[in-house]
Amino acid sequence: MNHDIKVQYKGINNLDYIKWMKSILRRSEEVGKAELPITAFIIDDKGRCIGRGSNKRETNNDPLGHAELIALRQAAWIKNDWRFNECSIIVNLEPCTMCAAALVQARIGEVIFGAEDDKRGGFGGTIDLSKHKSAHHKMHIKGGILDKECKSKIKIWFKKLRNQK
Repeated sequence: MNHDIKVQYKGINNLDYIKWMKSILRRSEEVGKAELPITAFIIDDKGRCIGRGSNKRETNNDPLGHAELIALRQAAWIKNDWRFNECSIIVNLEPCTMCAAALVQARIGEVIFGAEDDKRGGFGGTIDLSKHKSAHHKMHIKGGILDKECKSKIKIWFKKLRNQK
């Protein structure tokens, strides 16, 4: 599925998508020891990572402990602002509807993800909140970056979880 939306946004380039996603996949290896291996980075308009998050639902017993929300909190603190029009978020799984709504509210400029989530995805997997009438700005959405690698890590993690039970 092509999630490209044509807008005037100066996000990170295609080569950087790959570089950042590879870094996310490496980080998710460690995360996967205790949690669903989902990791998110927020990149500013200068190409710097200003927010990082990994799932912490199990570790912190926190239903809001999603990688995207943790990354948003950190980036907002660093940036001293809640608006992210000029920023990109990169995550290895399509954000769920809760996280997609938070990204819309944060006015994130660009969402880049690896694997599509056809059960809970908020940017096309089940619903596309970037196109919903409540979305008050235009976002650039690009899915499928290193899709096979991202899906594989998640499938392996769930297989291990099932085998442990």
